[in-house]
Amino acid sequence: MRHAVRALHSCVLRRLQVQVQLDLPLKASVTPATRWCRRMFSDEAHATHLDRGEVVARVLDVVKTHPKADPTKVTESASFQDVGLDSLDTVELVMSIEEEFAVAIPDAVADKISSCPEAIEYIASHPSAK
Repeated sequence: MRHAVRALHSCVLRRLQVQVQLDLPLKASVTPATRWCRRMFSDEAHATHLDRGEVVARVLDVVKTHPKADPTKVTESASFQDVGLDSLDTVELVMSIEEEFAVAIPDAVADKISSCPEAIEYIASHPSAK
């Protein structure tokens, strides 16, 4: 009897179909937190590079928010010196970029990053940047 009940239970579960409907707003707001979740947990995030446009925007945001940088001078082609940063500020900025994209930039490479284009190129070509 117990075997028959288990078999019937198993059969019913295999045939049972449940409709699931998600009640999401028509236009979900995209916040930094949702972008972070998509980057961290999407299947394709681990196999592909970040979108270059996103890299440019995020690198420029990091540079603009540095306390000693002049945000009005920050452009995609600006050097860190052009925006008012000295060598110590550049080291701090590269560390901020590492934090923003969750990457470790080797010292030998970090020493060579002295402009927005160089930082953008490194991050855009780094496969594990998030």
